[in-house]
Amino acid sequence: MKNSKNKQTLEQRLNKIRAGVLGSNDGILTVVGVLFSTAAATSNNFLILVAGFSDLLSCAFSMAAGEYASVSAQREIERAVIQIEEKQIGQDKDYARKTIAKSYISRGVNQQTAYSIADELIQKHEIESLVSAKYTLKIGEYVNPWGAAFSSLISAALGGLFPLLAMLLLPGHLKFAGTIVATTFAVALTGSLAAKLGEFHLRPAIIRNIVIGLITVAIHYYIGKLF
Repeated sequence: MKNSKNKQTLEQRLNKIRAGVLGSNDGILTVVGVLFSTAAATSNNFLILVAGFSDLLSCAFSMAAGEYASVSAQREIERAVIQIEEKQIGQDKDYARKTIAKSYISRGVNQQTAYSIADELIQKHEIESLVSAKYTLKIGEYVNPWGAAFSSLISAALGGLFPLLAMLLLPGHLKFAGTIVATTFAVALTGSLAAKLGEFHLRPAIIRNIVIGLITVAIHYYIGKLF
């Protein structure tokens, strides 16, 4: 029997990857940005801790809330689309057959074969076959907003811990350099995980994340120096 991972649709996998990577990257970069801005302006560890921890919490919960709202809207749209197609079938008995056949014809299948496929599909599962052919949706397999929200919350919180702990635990002369190293490691890790789970090239994903991370650090450090 296949495990649950193998049963997930591509859309579900990509949604979890997107939520996790966005959450972790946002957690890492927003926290390190606040830390460098604050640490550049003051050497008070308590203020740095309050600023960093507050930002970590606000980032994690705002990312989770945003993911939940976004994915819930997507889920409702998917359900609405299915209702619209069911209504169309009720108004035109040949609608599903013509739409499915048209979908296959657009992929290069000849007309006779396309209609034969459509006839066979609608005899088994008419509405399921229609929405699958037209929208690549699968009835009952909607994107889970709670899964995306939880993934984003945890990944943002864990991501933000890397720079926060480095800034707070390292001795004064190593704070900035150590936090940069921790941030570089963290964003490289999220890039490699995204590449592995998404099955795309590893090196560009890691390099892209590291470059963005270092630019973020530099910008926020010099903003802090202004004060």
